[in-house]
Amino acid sequence: MLEVKDIDVFYADAQALYGVGLRVEEGEVVTLVGSNGAGKTTTLRAISGLRPISRGDLVFEGSSIAGLPAHGRAELGIALVPEGRELWPSLTVLENLELGCYSKTARKHRDESLERVFDLFPRLQERSKQVAGSMSGGEQQMVAIARALMTRPRLLMFDEPSLGLAPVIVTQVFSIIRRLAKEGLTILLVEQNLKKALEVADRGYVVETGSITLQGPAGELMANEGIRSAYLGI
Repeated sequence: MLEVKDIDVFYADAQALYGVGLRVEEGEVVTLVGSNGAGKTTTLRAISGLRPISRGDLVFEGSSIAGLPAHGRAELGIALVPEGRELWPSLTVLENLELGCYSKTARKHRDESLERVFDLFPRLQERSKQVAGSMSGGEQQMVAIARALMTRPRLLMFDEPSLGLAPVIVTQVFSIIRRLAKEGLTILLVEQNLKKALEVADRGYVVETGSITLQGPAGELMANEGIRSAYLGI
């Protein structure tokens, strides 16, 4: 479904990614793991069109999207649940969700999509008229995930979905990711909690200082002594 081909990305004169390459097959859950500043978020921002690439290519369902703006990639079915959620805090839950179905295709399925996200997150239906900025961090993360689902994505990308959340909420978030995966949604996951990420993923890539240093099936990466020592402390 997605192939990232040797991309370089810069922030002004500072290079953030060096020849990053990865692939995500339809129906897979693929995770990017690594320390802070390794380039994981930049990779997702490059895929979604929020950060330009200076070299390489991005291929989605057989066609290059490197020259396509972010809204064009969203129209194709690429959605991002960003780090920090980035909701419209002064708007209600329902208004935030409706902003997720701005494209013509998604707009046609508004009611169906709302029914789906309210089934996944019953609390959001209960609080649909509440201002999003007044909700807890866990509830706001639910809104961010639901908003992305309102776009009717073919590829859903998560950027640090557990960041700043209580352990019980983290468990709930990963339960939702598992459910979406079982339903056949293709997922690309960036997550510092390596254990949680590899438990839900089919395959993984390790990112260090802007480059992919290791890749393989999730079980193999979990068993790798170097990874366990560096990221799990065991």
